[in-house]
Amino acid sequence: MHEFHDIDGTLFDLDGTLISGGTALPWAHDLIEASKGRFAVVTNDAEHTAEEILSMMQDAGLSVPREMIVAAGVEAVRLVAEEMPGAKITMAASRSLRSYAETLGLHLTDIRPDVVLIGRDRQFSYDTLSSTANAVLSGAELIICNPDRTHPGPEGTVVPETGALAASILACTGPVQHRVIGKPEPGVFLAGMRLLGTTPKRTLMVGDNPETDGKGAAGLQINFLKVGC
Repeated sequence: MHEFHDIDGTLFDLDGTLISGGTALPWAHDLIEASKGRFAVVTNDAEHTAEEILSMMQDAGLSVPREMIVAAGVEAVRLVAEEMPGAKITMAASRSLRSYAETLGLHLTDIRPDVVLIGRDRQFSYDTLSSTANAVLSGAELIICNPDRTHPGPEGTVVPETGALAASILACTGPVQHRVIGKPEPGVFLAGMRLLGTTPKRTLMVGDNPETDGKGAAGLQINFLKVGC
């Protein structure tokens, strides 16, 4: 794997790159070995905390330090807490991310929130769509953890993702200003490089999605290696 030559660190995508359906992909161990232990995982996961992602990877037989995991959902919540301490927030998100938001001092409410945050919410419903769309139309800032509409599932299936839920909200609100945190936006790439202490030209991004992994890497002049089907 000559792509790993002359670099100081590697950023790995997760779903479709290292694992699929909770199982390590056939090339995952070889990729991690080629990185010589100098890697971070930068994932658009908008459902799980770093601890949960670590557990999933361990169950798949992959070893990574917890502090080397950067997840878009966690980064989005952390960003809100940093920029707007104590903000009122409506979240279409997992119980894990909602609990994380509370630990950072954010106040979860559906009544006149300052922020509407959209993650991967398996309980997303018509009522959720109504409350989030109307909160945005009433002036709440819309933050979307990632733009992915699906990610690869086992045996050629697709797994609905955050972007699909966000698209339904934007279909109701029309074109409104909003922020996207995950790839291809630069935030998670920059966070991963900070952990590795690398510069873009000495970093390799390994992923399966040219529209997120590849486009984001190109924007920062990071080398990109596509894997998967």
